[in-house]
Amino acid sequence: MKTIEDETLPTKEECAGSLKNILDALYVLNGKWKMALILSLVQSPKRFGEIQKEIKGISPKVLAKELKDLELNDFIKRNVFPTTPVSIIYEATDYSRTLKSVIRELSIWGEQHREKIKESMRK
Repeated sequence: MKTIEDETLPTKEECAGSLKNILDALYVLNGKWKMALILSLVQSPKRFGEIQKEIKGISPKVLAKELKDLELNDFIKRNVFPTTPVSIIYEATDYSRTLKSVIRELSIWGEQHREKIKESMRK
């Protein structure tokens, strides 16, 4: 590894491995809504309508598709209760909780970015 001013730079092989890992993660978590949905359901299980009210701007069609994608990748669980009418509750899985540090870091970065944009607009 090379170093520049006490910062270790990854080798070409390490970069290629990291890039592959990042692309895999982005493939599964792509889109505008998936991380917001995971965060919402990590806070508490919810019905479809509750999710839609909490996440402003998502259409029912897109919400249904995103929930199916998240369920297929084991980030959420769909619980069907045989009531009349049928009740469906979505909840985060333990696997989705493995994203806790990623969500925290994205939140911190997003706040810093927002401040950077505000600052550049003041100039």
